[in-house]
Amino acid sequence: MIRGLKFVSIPVRNQDASLKFFTEKLGFKVATDQPFNDKQRWIELKIPGAETGITLFTPPGHEDRIGGFQPLSFWCDDVFATAAAMKSKGVEFAQDPKTEHWGTSAIFKDVDGNMYVLSSRS
Repeated sequence: MIRGLKFVSIPVRNQDASLKFFTEKLGFKVATDQPFNDKQRWIELKIPGAETGITLFTPPGHEDRIGGFQPLSFWCDDVFATAAAMKSKGVEFAQDPKTEHWGTSAIFKDVDGNMYVLSSRS
């Protein structure tokens, strides 16, 4: 029986630059960083306080997915406060926080131009 989601893979061009972004600007922690093959490492990151993590890994043939909208959403308690903290660390936002009838969200970018939703749980 499936018990959860272990990680989501994020396609990246430069693993070192992406690792720096996710750890220094977003506060993720390195769970694994080891050789995978002659071109990439297997980098798995954990979100403090969460069970699900992310990997900074691009499967061969999926390079065209780098720099687009990624189909995942990171949640936080307060989108406005979290976005302000992220902006103070240099994170670029494609959409500033806004509240709609369905909830509050924003869209931010990583170093490769990948875009992600930031939303509150409620």
